Amino acid sequence: MYRRTFLLASLVLFGLPVVPSSLADSTRLSAQEPVVVYVVRHAERAEDGTSDPVISLPGWDRSRLMAEMLADADLTHIHSTDYKRTRMTGRPTADATGLEIQLYNPRDLASFAEELKATPGRHLVLGHSNTTPGMVAALGGDPGGPIEEMEYDRLYIVTVAGDAVSTVLIRFGQPYAGH
Repeated sequence: MYRRTFLLASLVLFGLPVVPSSLADSTRLSAQEPVVVYVVRHAERAEDGTSDPVISLPGWDRSRLMAEMLADADLTHIHSTDYKRTRMTGRPTADATGLEIQLYNPRDLASFAEELKATPGRHLVLGHSNTTPGMVAALGGDPGGPIEEMEYDRLYIVTVAGDAVSTVLIRFGQPYAGH
């Protein structure tokens, strides 16, 4: 199971679409290139007593690791909620790719998911513990269970090819102790 998940994650990270084998019949696939959406929660936040904290030093480490992991993903868009911790988590990837971070409204995930599915390319979406699984579900993917308060190591790769949707969940960086 681990090898299969790693292989699927590698295929998507390096630009090859993952489409369920049951949909391999070309008559059922759209000729349009799949939309690939990398969905991640912001990195570890600093407990600074504010309602909009920055990320901590371990959070910076995780955000830089994510930028390295996505270096060959050919990202075309980066989307973030309008919070310091999400924008800061995306900053190393934005700097590495030269892409601007575009803000989205986390209170309307359904509309944002439709916008993503209609926008060809490869998107990084930065969210929160309470919005990341919802974003995956809104795209038609499988979010698994809820994200725990101190869980920062999930990276979802959701591939949308016509009506076919596949989800790969990988863990990265310092693992969540609750696994």
